[in-house]
Amino acid sequence: MHMEKVALLKEKYDLLINGEAVPGSSGETFTVYNPATGEAITEVAKATRADVDRAVEAARAALTQGKWARWPASRRGQILNKIASIMRSRFKELVELEVLNTGKALSAAKGQVMQAIEDFELYAGAVSTIQGHTKPVPNGFFHYSVKEPVGVCAQIIPWNYPLMMAAWKVAPALAAGCTIVLKPASLTPLTALALADICHEAGVPNGVINVITGSGSDVGSYLVEHPGVDKVAFTGETTTGKDIMAKASETLKRVTLELGGKSPNIIFADADLEAAVNGAVFGIYYNTGQSCEARSRLLIHEDIYDAFIERFIEKTKQLRLGDPFSEETHVGAVISQAQWDTIHSYVQAAEAEGARVLCGGKRPEGKEFERGHWYLPTLIGDVTNDMRVAQEEIFGPVVVAIKFKDEQEAIRLANDTVYGLAAAVWTRDHALAHRVTGQLKAGVIMVNNPFSTFPGLPFGGYKQSGFGRELALESLDLYMETKSVLSYVGPKPLNPFGL
Repeated sequence: MHMEKVALLKEKYDLLINGEAVPGSSGETFTVYNPATGEAITEVAKATRADVDRAVEAARAALTQGKWARWPASRRGQILNKIASIMRSRFKELVELEVLNTGKALSAAKGQVMQAIEDFELYAGAVSTIQGHTKPVPNGFFHYSVKEPVGVCAQIIPWNYPLMMAAWKVAPALAAGCTIVLKPASLTPLTALALADICHEAGVPNGVINVITGSGSDVGSYLVEHPGVDKVAFTGETTTGKDIMAKASETLKRVTLELGGKSPNIIFADADLEAAVNGAVFGIYYNTGQSCEARSRLLIHEDIYDAFIERFIEKTKQLRLGDPFSEETHVGAVISQAQWDTIHSYVQAAEAEGARVLCGGKRPEGKEFERGHWYLPTLIGDVTNDMRVAQEEIFGPVVVAIKFKDEQEAIRLANDTVYGLAAAVWTRDHALAHRVTGQLKAGVIMVNNPFSTFPGLPFGGYKQSGFGRELALESLDLYMETKSVLSYVGPKPLNPFGL
């Protein structure tokens, strides 16, 4: 496989605190691997709780003593645009670094890096929407409200979209005037560190963005609990999200959570079969199925079930796995051996419950797949919605197929899960489509297309898929407080008690 040494790759990465690259206080490092080959690619500083303290102190000082929050919003917008401009100039390097660290297909990485750039451009413009209001009040009084940054933000990033998810959080926080302690996943810290360097090059003051690398269960957990942190934004799996919410409650931090999903892909009998199959294949196997909004439950009308499954398998077998740096690759590697084991255990559990593996269900054959973490795109049939594979998030290239009889049953099955992140509907009947979308308990719904969002469209979930919306103008409110000021300007002193 072609695994080139990218221009941005360093032999060793330090923490980034108060504008400086510094080793962890313990001097320890951890190894970062290439999932496609299993090879070690670099060493990264392993932060301690003392390092978290240093990062939070730097962010607090930058908030209270620095100029970032007090700059005009337009000036922050100019810097956000400059961040985007530098990212565009380094597009190829950022893409290669992301592919090397995640094992994902080059085509997927290109789209994700481009969206990260567009996120900064979006919020560069969105700063102009930050404004307070005046309200009519009784004669002699004057009222106004102002928006202020919520404060020091802990931002915890998952491994499946390392740069894009960092941009989703960093861009609105910077636009709002907040300061940041960024904690990337220990498996994929490299592009987050590169992004912080780019922010400083663009003119973000020291201490406004800090990066802590290391164990989520140790330094990540401590960051959530830290009394110097005002807000936590987390993307990841639901169990960890619940733990974060509990820990943050001790100091009543503001929290936004974008968590897991078990998203249904509903195929009605009148759907354009070819379009629905193509969309369903993309909806689950894009990013190797390692997406929170992956459409991992195929709900197919019984009249077209057999035809759909036959065509789906045919298309799935045409997907190309292999060198993630190849333009022709559709599906990259799974992130780690632990995740591979989890995926395979679900496939085995499905078979034990009476389901059938219709394609995939194992490691692909060939010398190029002997090392690294590769799993064939997998379809499981004869599934009922009460099986584990239909209820639990697998987070890999595995989809289950379930029949339904009518509109009511499709809606019932779609909503019969603790999650509510995304859903897709395929039908030529637009009245049917919008009747169904109105009853689905999901934050993001796709009609006759497999794309879940674009910059500017709100992204987030219902139920145990979390709360708060990212990627949209309203995301700015998640990083701001509203202060209401009521002033008396009347000619006579007030004497409420009449004394």
